[in-house]
Amino acid sequence: MSRTFPDGFLFGAATAAYQIEGAAFEGGRRASIWDTFARVPGAVINADNGDVACDHYHRYEGDVALMKELGLDTYRFSVSWSRVRPDGGAVNQEGLDFYKRLVDQLRENDILPWLTLYHWDLPQALQDRGGWTVRETSDLFTDYALSVHDALGDRVDTWTTLNEPWCSSFLSYTGGIHAPGHFSITEGVLAAHHLLLGHGQTVRELRARDASLNLGITLNLTVAEPADPQNPADVDAARRIDGQFNRWFLDPIFLGAYPADIVDDIRDVDAGAIEALEAATHDGDLATISQPLQSLGVNYYHGEFVGGAPDPNPPAAGDAPTDRETGSPWPVGHDIHWHERGLPRTAMHWEVQPAGLTELLERVWTEYAQPAETVLYVTENGAAYDDELVEEDGQKRVHDADRVEFLRGHLGAIVDAAEAGVDVRGYFYWSLLDNFEWAWGYEKRFGIVRVDYETQERTLKDSALEYRRVIAARAIDVPAGS
Repeated sequence: MSRTFPDGFLFGAATAAYQIEGAAFEGGRRASIWDTFARVPGAVINADNGDVACDHYHRYEGDVALMKELGLDTYRFSVSWSRVRPDGGAVNQEGLDFYKRLVDQLRENDILPWLTLYHWDLPQALQDRGGWTVRETSDLFTDYALSVHDALGDRVDTWTTLNEPWCSSFLSYTGGIHAPGHFSITEGVLAAHHLLLGHGQTVRELRARDASLNLGITLNLTVAEPADPQNPADVDAARRIDGQFNRWFLDPIFLGAYPADIVDDIRDVDAGAIEALEAATHDGDLATISQPLQSLGVNYYHGEFVGGAPDPNPPAAGDAPTDRETGSPWPVGHDIHWHERGLPRTAMHWEVQPAGLTELLERVWTEYAQPAETVLYVTENGAAYDDELVEEDGQKRVHDADRVEFLRGHLGAIVDAAEAGVDVRGYFYWSLLDNFEWAWGYEKRFGIVRVDYETQERTLKDSALEYRRVIAARAIDVPAGS
């Protein structure tokens, strides 16, 4: 027995520039906030950085050959702002030429380029001028995006503005967990607004240039569930997680307003943050942010099971155990506690809950995307496990059975959503390659392709072989009797 995917469904894999490219100071590239943050003592496990990473800058041809071998329909990658317009200034042609070569290589191998303009690597020079907390950065982001379109507009049809703005605002400016590592509710809400403003401006300008483009944004989203649905404190904890993680971005993009309940919640704990947001929100901003979109990328890794009081046996935290102190990324995170519910967990201590992906897609489709005539893609989904490299019959192997099951379970969840009427048109596994995993450094491996960081040798894991089989069949097997 097998279950088939919708006609035209795209199978892909995803990466990000800072995590794989290396060549951090070659070809005219200059420092991003992640180059700086990785050098802050204790900010990243083992003081790792992206200077070399997977050396994709020099090895992209071989990596595209691997994509072809796997049968990928599409490849989602990000462009480094610090490579294309170093320090936020003039265009660096050498940097653009790298992406031209990459895109040409993809097209020659019949792999659709899926371009993300921003995956967290803001030029450090712009952070020195306020970063995403100032309006100027939104305008400079739009200028940068148009420079990329000048170079690649004849080669790329699918354009994603931002990847996971929750991470590049609240995780970065409020929780201090990611670059630039600040601890301010005010900075978090301002960064979120200016990220969304840059998104909206860029969509408007790209659409004016070419109305045929597939324009979208990628959000990391979750399913927040109360530990006890009959307990008002637990229900309120789930509401606040949903509001700060999901609705703070979905609502302005699709409904043209920030969620009023979360605005009020933040005002109660930090009135100055909301005053700053209101002052920064100019007439017309929300109309710009809510530009119509052709596609919405949904990144899903796990759900949130929360209560208003601590669990006597709480699950392990999923944040990197860095030496540098970090804070909460939740502006209204008081009395929110994560509970254990007995699901399997990855090496990141994240729950494995494929059914949550089905539920999330159905909710986002019904409440946001379908009314806006926007289609959905699962643009990131993946798992880190403690892989072991073995040698069998002279061949190197990685038998990552847990990741194989993770992949199959979440692909099945997408079929469930499609059969329920959700217009979901593609899936991108995170990640194609093991890579620099932000504050975790090189401690965690998400790839379906193993990277030996000493030799840069690539090895297809069992999960890559399984993914190749699914892509070839355009279907997943269902055990008899299920």
